[in-house]
Amino acid sequence: MSTNDISPAAKDPADWATGDEPATAAQLSYLTTLAHDSGRDVPQDVTKAQASQLIDELRQASPRVGDGGSSGA
Repeated sequence: MSTNDISPAAKDPADWATGDEPATAAQLSYLTTLAHDSGRDVPQDVTKAQASQLIDELRQASPRVGDGGSSGA
């Protein structure tokens, strides 16, 4: 696979067809965990796209994941 290949999962959340729908239960659960680790609050009415962006942001600040964390995804 070339490093220039972009999978659909890498699409900008702002361009998602369902990005303005409410965040999924899984997104909210993960956001809550990351926010707790980072000392942040999770907004109440977050959309799928907003949740995705917050997850990316909070992963960088979380001691659980951070820059050095490895995930299978």
